[in-house]
Formats: sequence, structure tokens, C-alpha cells
Amino acid sequence: MAIAGPNSVETAHLDELIELESTYWWHVAKRELADQLLGIHCPAPANLVEGGIGAAGNLCHWQAQGYVVSGLDIMPQSVARAQELGLKSVQHHDLMQPWPLESTSQDVAILLDVLEHVAEPELVLRNAAKVLRESGLIIFTVPAYPQLYCDWDKCLGHFRRYTLDMIRMQVESAGLTLTSVRHWNSFSLPAAMVTRTCRRWSQTHDRAEFPRVSPWLNRGLISLARVESLVAEYLGMPCGLSLVGVISK
Repeated sequence: MAIAGPNSVETAHLDELIELESTYWWHVAKRELADQLLGIHCPAPANLVEGGIGAAGNLCHWQAQGYVVSGLDIMPQSVARAQELGLKSVQHHDLMQPWPLESTSQDVAILLDVLEHVAEPELVLRNAAKVLRESGLIIFTVPAYPQLYCDWDKCLGHFRRYTLDMIRMQVESAGLTLTSVRHWNSFSLPAAMVTRTCRRWSQTHDRAEFPRVSPWLNRGLISLARVESLVAEYLGMPCGLSLVGVISK
């Protein structure tokens, strides 16, 4: 989970991210998805900036792969965590303000589950584009299906969940081009539909926690995500709990 925007995730949730980011299936699968897109569109070495660094595990991962990394996050705790991990080029910053990086200095900007956290996603996209080279790209994920919006999303600081048309409109409004977009995480959609519906009928929760799974199920879900990525590369994916895409200038 990347963190950005005025309704940032609480510190307790950041602690949970620190605990789970390297092993929990959701984070592992999303990181591998970003790796796949980076390998296709912008392999290392390249300059990479992540907006909304969360627990900074992804940024460390990409630095180890050979990227020259920078990071921005509105939570001082996230920046402090990144610096503890040895990441020097990270800054406390609101993504809706002009990004404090040299214009046209970056090859790729990563926004993983960030745009739903901000009131003006078009502004964030424009700010990201300004620091990209002319051939630069934005890789993003956002949660799908507005009908699934519930207190889970509110606890995470989400303003919205997305449809394909919504993300297209926001990208076009920012003056950018949506190069590709598809659904992702189809295998957990049925369970999510059930749990989100149940949460609507239960008492309001004040925290959004990742549901714990057994080690064997965790490994199984990671494997399912890998299979889905292989299938989606050739056939696309008609449904999924998230949308993933690539934006160009």
C-alpha cells in the first residue's frame, strides 16, 4: 500500500506494512506486477521515482535491481523508515504540490495504490509527468469497482474506487495518454465481494487490517497471481479487484 494524500493511513497501519510488506501475498504479488511492467517498459538502469513509498520496501527492492531511486511521501514516518533502510533520496512531500525533483529527470514514476488517496488525482498525474523525460512513463495501480467502496476504504483514506472510464477520464484530463490498462487480482475478487458486503451490514470498523492467512495459503495466492500475470499477458483479464496500467506523456 502506497501512502499519499490528505487522509493518510494511520501510523498503526504503517507498522503493519513494515511487518508484512516483504512476505504477504498482496504486497509480493503487486511488487512482482510492477517488476513485470518495469521489465517491459523501463528496465534498469533508469531513474525511478515512487510517489507514496509506504514502508519503503518496494523502493529498496528497485534500488537493488539497479534503478536510481527517489521517493516522496506525505507521512514523515514513511520517510524516516526509508532513511533507516539507507534510502537517501526520499522526501516528505504532498504529491498534489509540484514534485521537488528536477524537470525531465526521471524515466519512470510509480504510483501503486496512490491515486485513490488524493482529492485531485489529475494534479498528481500532472506533477508526476513534469519530472519525467519525454519518453517517461507512469506505472499505476488503483482499486476497482466503486460498488465495493465501504468502511475498509474509508479507514485506508480512499476517496474513491475506480472504473476503467474513470481512470481514462482522469488521465486525459491531466493531458496524458493511457497507454494500457487492465484488471488485476481476479482470483481474490469473489472473496472481496463477500467480505465488503458483510462489512456494510456489520458495525463500522475503525481500522483496515490485512486478513491473516496461513503460510501455505499465502504461497498459493502468490502462485495464483503469477499464473494470472502469465494469462493476462496474452489474453487480458476481464475482471479483478484492481486496475493496473501505464501512462505516457
